[in-house]
Parts: sequence; C-alpha cells; structure tokens
Amino acid sequence: MNPFTAPLKTHRRLLTQGMETAEKMCLLPNRLEDLASVEVGKTPSEVIYSENKLNLLHYEPLTDDPHNTPLLVVYALINRPYILDLQPDKSVVRRFLEDGFDVYLIDWGEPSQLDASLTLGDYVKRYIDNCADVVRERTGTDAINILGYCMGGTLSTMYAALHPEKVANLGLMATGLCFDDTGGILEQWGSEEYFDPEAITETYGNVPAEFLATGFAQMNPVDTYLGKYTILFDNLDDRTAVENFGRMERWVRDGVDVAGEAYRQFIEDIYQKNALYQNELVLDGTPVDIGNLTMPVLQIIGSFDHLIPPDASKPFTEVIPSEDTDIYEFPTGHVGMAVSGKAHAELWPRVATWFRERSVTQIEESATVSRGEAEAEADHDQSLQTLDGIGPTYEERLHDAGITTVTQLVAADPVQLADRLGLSESRVTSWIEQARQFGGSSDDSTGSS
Repeated sequence: MNPFTAPLKTHRRLLTQGMETAEKMCLLPNRLEDLASVEVGKTPSEVIYSENKLNLLHYEPLTDDPHNTPLLVVYALINRPYILDLQPDKSVVRRFLEDGFDVYLIDWGEPSQLDASLTLGDYVKRYIDNCADVVRERTGTDAINILGYCMGGTLSTMYAALHPEKVANLGLMATGLCFDDTGGILEQWGSEEYFDPEAITETYGNVPAEFLATGFAQMNPVDTYLGKYTILFDNLDDRTAVENFGRMERWVRDGVDVAGEAYRQFIEDIYQKNALYQNELVLDGTPVDIGNLTMPVLQIIGSFDHLIPPDASKPFTEVIPSEDTDIYEFPTGHVGMAVSGKAHAELWPRVATWFRERSVTQIEESATVSRGEAEAEADHDQSLQTLDGIGPTYEERLHDAGITTVTQLVAADPVQLADRLGLSESRVTSWIEQARQFGGSSDDSTGSS
C-alpha cells in the first residue's frame, strides 16, 4: 500500500460507510413501524374445544380431499404456538394443510396462579386425552396422527405410551427424551447438584416467562444481545428481512408462564431422574410404559440444536419396541427447523410424506384389525392392555406369571406379583386398582399369583 495514498483511501472508506449509515438511519422510522405491524399465525382456524386456558384449533383444509387420518399438533408449555405458523412461507401447519392433512393444534394459553398445582398428569392424562378424543369423535377416527414439538413432544410421548390405541403415528420434533449427560447445557444447569426447581415454584408459584427467557438467552448471549441487532441494522434496506426479524422477535418476547408443579415434575423426573428414558415415569399414580410405543415413530432433529442436542433424542429409538422408527436429522437449530426456508423446502415435505404413507397403511389395515379385535373379545376376557401402563411387553410378562385377564389381575396379591415380575409394588398396585375400577370380578382366582 502506498504510504502517501493510504490515509486518503481510509478517509474515503470512512466517508462512504458514514453515508451508508446515515441513509440507513433515515429508514429507521419506517422500519420501526414495519416491526410493530407484523402479523403472525394467519392461517385461518377456529376454536372447536376449550378447557381451562386451553384452546383446540382446527385449521381450514387447503385441499378438497383431506387424508382420513387427522393430525394433532401438541406444542410446548413454553412460548406461543404460532412459531409453527409464523408466516405463509414458513408455516409447519400450512405445509401439512397443503399436503392434504386435517390439522388440529393445542394452544395451551397461559396458566393463572390458580393453575400452579397442575401436574404433568393433568396435561397428559386429561388435556391431551380430551383433545385427542374430540378430534377422534369429530373425524370418526379410532387412532390419529400426533406431532409434538419440544416439550410438547415429550408430553406426546407420555400420552402415546398411555394410550397407544389412540395414536396411529407419532412424530417428535426437537424433543428431549433422554438425559444421561446427553442434554447439553440445559441438563447441566438443571442438575440436582446445582438446581432445585421447587425453590422457584415456592417463590413464584408459576414459573415466570421472564425467568425462562433469561435462561435461554444466557445460552448464547452474544447473538441474543448484540449479533442479531447488528444483522438487523445491516438489512434495514430490506423490508422483507426486517418483517421476518420482527415476527421472530415478537415470538421470542411473547413468552408465557409455566404451571409450577408441572415445571417441577418435568425438571426432576425428565431431566434429573431421566425417568422417561429409564421407563420409570409415573404420572399421578399411573406408570408410563414406553414398552407400549409400538406405533411408527419419527424423530425430527436439528444438528445444531443447542436446547435439545441430537444425543438427547436419538437413543430413545433404541429402547422402544416400535419396528417402524425413523430419524430425520437436518442441519438447523431448535427454532430453525420450524422457520428456516431450507427446512420448509427440504425437510417438511419428507415429514408430511412419512405421515401420509403410514396414514394410508393404517386406514387399509383398520378393517382387518377391527375384525381381529372383535374375535379376540369374543374369545376371552378384556385384554390387559386396556389398562394404562400395560403394553405388549408387560402383558407378556403377566401372562408368564399366570395373569391373562383383567379379572385375574383383580384377584392377584400385589406383593407376590410385584416380586415375581421384578417390578415395584406401587406399579403393580396401580394396575390392580385400575382393574377393579374397570369392573373385573375378584371371584375368579384361577390366575392368582
């Protein structure tokens, strides 16, 4: 570089940059208006069911001949669900509608202090089950498709394990399922060695949205507090880019509180005890048996997901009995898989195809299955799998112990049966209590343990 001309070139570059900055600053008032006026969640829908703060949304079909097996989307208890319908070209909901699915979505709303005592069991056994039954009755379908996102995927997994007969196909999007030094920084922060969730709930009741947002922001403070605004300034002359930024910022800042007891249970049972993966989770007295997950299961994973790293999801496939499992790993992050243009061009068509192909198979086989069930019911007492927590694996073990019907289970001694099965007495007692409520008679002791 010429030492005599270098100062002049530097001066010229600074002047040019200054002029560009000044021109962008002139755009700022209009861009602030654009940021404030962005709209989200615009795909037409109607509320078809409400319970407490929950609304079940049904979206208007975009095809004349929708698939016979509807799709229920279960969102997380954190933030708002419109991240799945952010804008027309970045809408997971719309992708399924365009593929011919009849789509329903659970919007949890925001809990009040009166809801602080809601448990995970309330959300799974009551709210999700009620919504699934509404969809099933409305569509005349015995088993439906379910897609869960993040925490909603974990709740969906619990539900499918409790009610496998109601779930045709299960999709899990960025879902935390196993935490044995696999869950990244959130697992480390949530370790019982460092964190007591009950201290939070005792202080606040419900966990404040601001508390959660601050924690997530601290995982990537540079981008959260500086980087993204630098990118915004560089793109002030691009109105579309500014509006896209505004939609994302609206969602990030539009957090909701989380019911205190459900939060405590989730941290302690899912993160700290790894109970779902270990098949030791109990919801309000009902065991959640992942041995019931025999339906097709798809995991949709982001390679760069810092909230739910791939290793917090992938191993789950190895501990469930389903013979039809897939993992779609895509080079994006936790939120990117819902909103990136590349994901909508390449990932979501594959996901829709996965559901569609299995929905068709399920419809074709439903008549045969129904005939088989009717014949089985005529031959013997109600199957043990009619009880929550008993799937094919536990039913086989009970058969080996001489318990083949609900009636026989009522007559069993819980201590002896638990010892024979190698299970906890509380789990076996729960089954026996369900059997009694189901209407089994204690007079038949032919299968007594």
